[in-house]
Amino acid sequence: MVLELRLGDVLRLKKAHPCGNDLWEVVRLGADIGLRCRKCGRRTLLERPYLERRVREVRRGAGVTGE
Repeated sequence: MVLELRLGDVLRLKKAHPCGNDLWEVVRLGADIGLRCRKCGRRTLLERPYLERRVREVRRGAGVTGE
């Protein structure tokens, strides 16, 4: 099953970032998912299948809606 993500969603990942935070905001969607660390602001791109295996929780943000 494909993980339904929207811009602005906040993801809790299984492993913490080196800065100590495990919350990431979705900033780009597509085959690769763009994430921004909520603590230090570091940005990264992860392949969708790789990310789907590592997500622990999805919190819906006040992102852009296309509906």
